[in-house]
Amino acid sequence: MRVLTALQAAAAAVVVARLAAGRRRLPALVPVEPAPARITVVIPARDEEARIAPCLSAVLADPAVAEVIVVDDESRDGTAALAAGLGAKVVAGAPLPAGWVGKQWALRQGVEAAGGEVVVTLDADARPAPGLFGAVAAALDRYDLVTVGPRFVCDGPVEQALHASFLATLVYRFGPIGPPAPPAPHRVVANGQCMAFRRAAMADADGFARIRGHMTDDVALARALAAAGWSVGFLDAGGLLEVDMHSSAAEVWREWGRSLPLRDVTGPGRQAADLAVIWLTAALPVLRLAAGRPTRLDLGLLAVRLLLAGALRGSYTRPGPGTLLSPLLDPLAAARLTGATLRPVRSWRGRTYPGITTGAAPAPAARPSRTPRAAAAAGTPPPPQAGPGGRTGLPGRSAAR
Repeated sequence: MRVLTALQAAAAAVVVARLAAGRRRLPALVPVEPAPARITVVIPARDEEARIAPCLSAVLADPAVAEVIVVDDESRDGTAALAAGLGAKVVAGAPLPAGWVGKQWALRQGVEAAGGEVVVTLDADARPAPGLFGAVAAALDRYDLVTVGPRFVCDGPVEQALHASFLATLVYRFGPIGPPAPPAPHRVVANGQCMAFRRAAMADADGFARIRGHMTDDVALARALAAAGWSVGFLDAGGLLEVDMHSSAAEVWREWGRSLPLRDVTGPGRQAADLAVIWLTAALPVLRLAAGRPTRLDLGLLAVRLLLAGALRGSYTRPGPGTLLSPLLDPLAAARLTGATLRPVRSWRGRTYPGITTGAAPAPAARPSRTPRAAAAAGTPPPPQAGPGGRTGLPGRSAAR
């Protein structure tokens, strides 16, 4: 019992330190108009007919966007026809090569087809507001890869409670969004729902090919490029971007829960440490409270978790009682995290990926002599490297595969 108490106290200290860093997080992005560069928006899409229209309508109406490309990843529905009818340029995705995950393959083709200096990738369930694209393009003056956190659309109280509980596991492991100083490359996090970079730099790095086999594609890309010297910014764009990820609590459990452990970009030792932090600081206090035997440390941790639940309300478009009730679901979130770590999912959107990369960091890009931003300023195609490196929410899911 003393050993468990000591471990819980150590884990609590780690969590408190991570949460305290939120007081220094970077400010949220604000609209930037006009856009500082020619922007191409690339949307990878597989079987997205039912939800891509609001995303495309918003992107096509934004004067900051010069080009909109939808890469149709062998959809089995009317995605391509709908996108073309709305006015997007549709790229028919080539057959998926062996060893590739679908989203990375689609994004690579989209970057190749893009004509803009800046490429912004967007998931089909994203709802951008005016000013988003100018803001992320302007942020590329400070970073080489920009990824942002949105506000989430979760309509039912159970769905919102489960989603907020899952979201809290990310904050407990990595801290709040918008860190003032860049974390070590192996702890960089990202959100693939919206990412921005200079097209020439990404083409030169061939970033998506480097993480071709990863199911957690967004974090894999950010970590590979950060290890090569790229400056990666993970910023709060909650006022400029909404994402309607799931339609029910069951879908949150099934789809987001599969990618939460970041298993294919995290070594076994770090996975075990992350799981221990979640069980000791989030799940155990709730279980002991339910049993009527909470310790003083448990009560303190529950108070911290309730404070986080209040802060997470800002991560939702219509925050309801679900966010405040989310701590009660922390044992379930810990169990889902553990299950997905032990038995990772290897299928998505009708495809199964045998032999995907798991349990290891992505291969880093080769170190070049100049940063993408410095090379862009010189008017030459920039290779990947960079200099130094902001809301409480963290990434959503890795999207269409």
